[in-house]
Amino acid sequence: MSKKLLTVDEIQGCWAIMPTPAKPNASAPHASDTVDLDETARTVERLIAAGVDGILSLGTLGECATLTWDEKRAFMATLAEVARGRVPVFGGTSSLNTRETIRQTREARALGIDGVMLGPPMWCAPDLATVVQFYRDVAEACPDTAICVYANNEAFKFDFPRPFWAQVSEIPQVVTAKYLGIGTLHADLNLSRRRIRLLPLDVDYYGAARIDPEFCTAFWTSGAVCGPAPALALRGEVAEAKRTGDWTAAKRLTDRIAASYRTLFPNGSFKEFSTYNIGLEKARMDAAGWMTAGPCRPPYHLVPEVHLAGARESGRQWATLHQEMNRSDG
Repeated sequence: MSKKLLTVDEIQGCWAIMPTPAKPNASAPHASDTVDLDETARTVERLIAAGVDGILSLGTLGECATLTWDEKRAFMATLAEVARGRVPVFGGTSSLNTRETIRQTREARALGIDGVMLGPPMWCAPDLATVVQFYRDVAEACPDTAICVYANNEAFKFDFPRPFWAQVSEIPQVVTAKYLGIGTLHADLNLSRRRIRLLPLDVDYYGAARIDPEFCTAFWTSGAVCGPAPALALRGEVAEAKRTGDWTAAKRLTDRIAASYRTLFPNGSFKEFSTYNIGLEKARMDAAGWMTAGPCRPPYHLVPEVHLAGARESGRQWATLHQEMNRSDG
């Protein structure tokens, strides 16, 4: 009996993107069994209890590229077991080729994962036809598995141009996308005929919701694992602004969240941030103290200390905002 396919209408609200918690020895090149499953379970339970609407995992900061399959499988099994269908959970099955991605996606679905966060193969820089066919092939092979397009052009050597969104919108399994920036959002929404819920980053959600209030109803946030209160408050403020037409409070909170990001990007550069993404995000999360992300797996465990200092400061600033909002709620 086939499982129910998640639909675009079920992609709503605050989607937390979490790391794959690591044991203390995870940076060693000979280490095995590096996933801290107890911390994984604790984090998933706390995110759901706090009120997030969905969980994304095993992207870049989730170290999809540096985990063994056994580690991925154990991690995704824990996600599914703890979530127990209370919120949708997506794993990550990006790989270097279509066949391996299909194998991992089928196994992830068998474990109880609702969908996969999926970027195209990245050994050779692909053209448009190659990437679209890749998503078609995975969808055909895994018909009951929802797909979140992982639209990270730095990671996948692909710009996700406007014709891409028009073509993948014809694939029913493609229901959402982890989307960067909002400069082309309106055009991409039109080209996709609003069949794909494009998820902006938390700091871009206010702007996206003003561009298209009816369809921009969800966002992704790695900040939620630094303390979920700011992201959940943003969800509420934007919903209230849509109801009343007064966007003042939503803009004010967005500006405060944006301030916490300023030291995360080395020299203000997204490209440089992408070089050290994993280490910077995990340092940010550990400094915030809401969960333990743990060390990075090789070869991405070498990060300049000056960059790590900025990431830790970013985490502390988010944690301060989280604590402040928890006090005001109490």
